[in-house]
Amino acid sequence: MNRVNRNLLLLSGVIGPALFAVVYSITGALRPGYSAWHHTISTLSLGDHGWIQIANFILYGILTLVFATGLRHALRGGPGALWGPILLAVAGLGLIAIGPYVTDPVLGYPTATPAVPSADGTIHNLVSLIVFIVFPAAALVLARRFARDQWRGWAPYSIATGILSIAFVLLFFTAVTAAGGGDGGNSPAGMLERIPTLIIGLWQALLALRLMNQTPATAGAPSLTTR
Repeated sequence: MNRVNRNLLLLSGVIGPALFAVVYSITGALRPGYSAWHHTISTLSLGDHGWIQIANFILYGILTLVFATGLRHALRGGPGALWGPILLAVAGLGLIAIGPYVTDPVLGYPTATPAVPSADGTIHNLVSLIVFIVFPAAALVLARRFARDQWRGWAPYSIATGILSIAFVLLFFTAVTAAGGGDGGNSPAGMLERIPTLIIGLWQALLALRLMNQTPATAGAPSLTTR
């Protein structure tokens, strides 16, 4: 694959997380009674305009799949060349799946949480958990590659991305669980969910830009596309 076509695939890694964050931020700001501090991103899929967030999940998933393809071509071989793209592809497929499998109301939005979770809501939660795991896992897997190829600062940055994302995801699930099916008061559950989403999204976008600026390798030069 030539560099132009590869970069077109990698560009989706910039567009995907940026568009996802912009859409859920604007949609949340326009929803009466919705709080980005407290309510989850997924509950934006509920209500009259829920199709916007459903489409947002699906589009981000498609763009992540495209980015994973570009990443596979950019890495070629060596550590992380297989599992890095695979993990991102799983995240992409998960995002596509959680779009139509809409969540149940959570933390009192837009209505009281149902006593018995629906089948769609259960699937949404399980697949969301997988997405929350595989995104930081991809960062941790690729950290070894960056260390080997001497990408200055990228190995510790990727490790920090993975660890911080997992930590905030755990805090998010703790906040939701503590609500016990209620509205959770004014807990920062929504922000605890958004932080890892932004951390991973930034890492994804910066990685895509770094790879797009990667010049053809010269003999002996450290590069993701050599060795």
